[in-house]
Amino acid sequence: MASIFALLVICYFPVLKHLVGQWADDADMGHGFFVPAIAAYVAWQRREQVLAIQPKANYWGLLLLAWGACQLIVGMLGVELFLQRTAFLISVLGAILTIGGFRIVKALAFPLFLLLFMIPIPAILYTQITFPLQIFASRVAENLLALLGIPVLRDGNVLELASQKLSVVEACSGIRSLLSLTFLSLVYAYFFDSKVWMRAALFLATIPIAILANAGRVTITGILSEWRTDLAQGFFHSVEGWVIFLVAMVFMVLAHRVINFIYGAVHGSPKHA
Repeated sequence: MASIFALLVICYFPVLKHLVGQWADDADMGHGFFVPAIAAYVAWQRREQVLAIQPKANYWGLLLLAWGACQLIVGMLGVELFLQRTAFLISVLGAILTIGGFRIVKALAFPLFLLLFMIPIPAILYTQITFPLQIFASRVAENLLALLGIPVLRDGNVLELASQKLSVVEACSGIRSLLSLTFLSLVYAYFFDSKVWMRAALFLATIPIAILANAGRVTITGILSEWRTDLAQGFFHSVEGWVIFLVAMVFMVLAHRVINFIYGAVHGSPKHA
């Protein structure tokens, strides 16, 4: 298996090299470095379960390998990075299925699924997601600032304050925290809860948490800019983003506890008379 994986890495080396470069250059994908490492650790944790399974070759995996190769060619001809990168995951899945069979694929399903988070979403989908997030964050900030008595006028994703003009650009849309936090929610649920369905529940709960946390960040930026304009940019703005992200993580943990509390209340042990 190791030799097959090494061959896949060699075949897809240009694609993987460009992907790692995007992790380093694109702030939205900074979590990409952690995804394969965590997925590998989860797979290693399941090594005894995997080794206990008798490998049974499944030649449907060859179809997946062929699919991955064809998708890679199409992606390279069309200069479509998403197709090229997902072709690698399809090929990895095909190799595991061919050599080990369906039961081993099933045992490694979760770490294989996590690998999807190392691939940036397609550009066309990215645009469709980020702009509504920018508008939402701008509207929430406008309403909250008005409630606090701070004069503000919104024009699309631009907030006109007395001190300065704040633009909620793509980097401030919240997509960065949304991608990172949803990935962390799956990892957190895996390590801290034995219920498989909790991963999906916490994943869904994290989406509004990330969106609202970013709207809160824009609001706080507006408040701070009324005090000192330099706090709305540069180093201070970056630190503010990290603080808000940590706050969102706290709310994710609280969401996990609330879900478990409700689950316990519904499925609690019956009281004896």
